[in-house]
Amino acid sequence: MNLPGCEPEPGEAAFYGPKIDFVINDSLGREWQLGTVQLDYNLPSGERFDLEYIGADNAKHRPVMIHRAPLGSMERFVGVLIEHFAGAFPLWLAPEQVRVIPVSEKSAAYAQAVKARLEAAGLRTGLDAAAEKLGAKIRTAQLDLIPMMVVCGPRDEAAGTVSLRDRVDGDLGAMSLEAAIERLRDENARRAVRHKPKPLAAAAGTAGGGDEY
Repeated sequence: MNLPGCEPEPGEAAFYGPKIDFVINDSLGREWQLGTVQLDYNLPSGERFDLEYIGADNAKHRPVMIHRAPLGSMERFVGVLIEHFAGAFPLWLAPEQVRVIPVSEKSAAYAQAVKARLEAAGLRTGLDAAAEKLGAKIRTAQLDLIPMMVVCGPRDEAAGTVSLRDRVDGDLGAMSLEAAIERLRDENARRAVRHKPKPLAAAAGTAGGGDEY
């Protein structure tokens, strides 16, 4: 069919019919066969399941089975995905998308209210209410690879605002809670990957790549 990027792989264990494999390179340059679509003339046969259907001509016909595994092995797919992003997932993919960080205990109640609003907007939200300095809590969120942080203090509570902080871009400034929610929901809905992996110098003898995270 002259499809771009495709090449024949004779003898690749497809003993019951032709198949298409989807092979990707991970962040280290290794090849993985993930998705596959293949025809199976074996299982429907009379020697196996003996499958039949009545066609438009009112006669019996033998069906052809299609094996469809878009992600291949789920465990292998997730492993490749984690390695690709080095654990630093984009907002829409991260298990914890946003972490609310109160400046001090004085803002604990407001932080809880902000967390509830974010969760009501469909965002997976955590809260760091530890009795630590603000800088330490921000650093913890960075090390935990949380995509977005929402910092709130007494002034924010009085004005109904929050300070949004991006894991990579840093402080995005103060804005209304509604504006912050809208921004997060928009990025989440667009499935944006704003910070793409960029290649680094490969180790000797390795086809590797790297990730800016």
